[in-house]
Amino acid sequence: MAKNLTTREEDYSKWYNELVIKADLAENSGVRGCMVIKPYGFAIWEMMQAELDRMFKETGHQNAYFPLFIPKSYFSKEASHVDGFAKECAVVTHYRLKTAEDGSIVVDETAKLEEELIVRPTSETIIWDTYRKWIQSYRDLPLLINQWANVVRWEMRTRLFLRTTEFLWQEGHTAHATKAEAIAESELMMNVYADFVENHMAVPVIKGLKTESERFAGALETYCIEALMQDGKALQAGTSHFLGQNFAKAFDVKFATKEGKQEYVWATSWGVSTRLMGALIMTHSDDNGLVLPPKLAPDQVVIVPIYRNDQQFDAVSEVATELMKDLRSKGIRVKFDKRDTHKPGWKFNEYELKGVPLRIAIGPKDLEKGTVEMARRDTLTKEIVETPQVVERVAVLLDEIQENLFTKAINYRTTHTTVVSSYDEFKKVLEEKGGFISAHWDGTSATEEKIKKETKATIRCIPLDADNEQGTCIVTGNISARKVLFAKAY
Repeated sequence: MAKNLTTREEDYSKWYNELVIKADLAENSGVRGCMVIKPYGFAIWEMMQAELDRMFKETGHQNAYFPLFIPKSYFSKEASHVDGFAKECAVVTHYRLKTAEDGSIVVDETAKLEEELIVRPTSETIIWDTYRKWIQSYRDLPLLINQWANVVRWEMRTRLFLRTTEFLWQEGHTAHATKAEAIAESELMMNVYADFVENHMAVPVIKGLKTESERFAGALETYCIEALMQDGKALQAGTSHFLGQNFAKAFDVKFATKEGKQEYVWATSWGVSTRLMGALIMTHSDDNGLVLPPKLAPDQVVIVPIYRNDQQFDAVSEVATELMKDLRSKGIRVKFDKRDTHKPGWKFNEYELKGVPLRIAIGPKDLEKGTVEMARRDTLTKEIVETPQVVERVAVLLDEIQENLFTKAINYRTTHTTVVSSYDEFKKVLEEKGGFISAHWDGTSATEEKIKKETKATIRCIPLDADNEQGTCIVTGNISARKVLFAKAY
């Protein structure tokens, strides 16, 4: 199987687009800006979804489902929210088609909706209208709900997984009796996301707060996790929002306290999307194709038989099938590729392109010696292992690969995080090196906008672990309380 991928050095953007398609993850559809997620890509997303769902439920959340369509009037109830999403909304105006005289299908102009419906760009408004019916007393709180769904945000420029008009995600929406509880929930979910991204995706992240101009529309505070891709650009991997009482007041969601008083609830929302697939691809993959962390690989191990005739195939298959059973009994996901339509070399290339963490080759000579050949996807190294030790060795190697990918990504981020003390140095690093830039900022939106306009770099976050180290803003020279993290971003 010829890969013929553009290299990352030649054209990183082209490399990414080719890899997504050639590794059979997704493709563009007949609908502009929307993608078809192919079975292999969806299998990876399902692995992510299953693990996140488990983590949500372990922290007390339940799943529910809310309508795809939202009455337009709901959006007008929370001013900053509608301002934030107005330009991205798809609007349903009619409910019927008809056949024209020339035989073409047209919209029936008599079937106009009394009120237009918005295809959800996010669900705060429809959910908070529902919560008004669900919440009456302090006994109904906290209300911890998550939804797995699709959303639509009309995009002009799209890229598979990273930015599409329709994408898949989960959105959590919670209601609390106190401000402190809601803030604690926002921080908890940021930490859940960080745990998942680091320990399952093997992608290191920085936890922080968004600046006022970068906050979610309608939020008082946005917590985020930021990751660094191999091209030196940042990617927002997840956000968790403290919404205060904005939506509760907009939709009149009150509860009776223990003392019998009526108070508005405190709210949060949080979400991650199929954009995580983009983060996974861009953090680990190389010029040979996809590189998957074992915890999220649909197939952690693939066994490829090598043979010249039916007799050899039968003998190899017997050993391979037994090995597959032994590995599966240990919870390891294994595929035995018995296809006779492709030669072993073609299969090796295919699984390298698809990022399968471990490949095991077994041929007649291996049967004679009682060994197998193992090939690691992350390092492209091979080793010979005696058959009785294979299961134990596979388990060790999968752990090593997972850890190695995380360490490699951490090292890249470390060498691509630069502290600067002047605007000239800032621009030079951004142009020549990229990555995260730590610098003092005076806290004003005017300075933030100036930097963005002149360099295309944005403040990715105010790191939560940053010291309150007073200094001077790199642009204005005004007093700055702490350094923030800048980068060009997806």
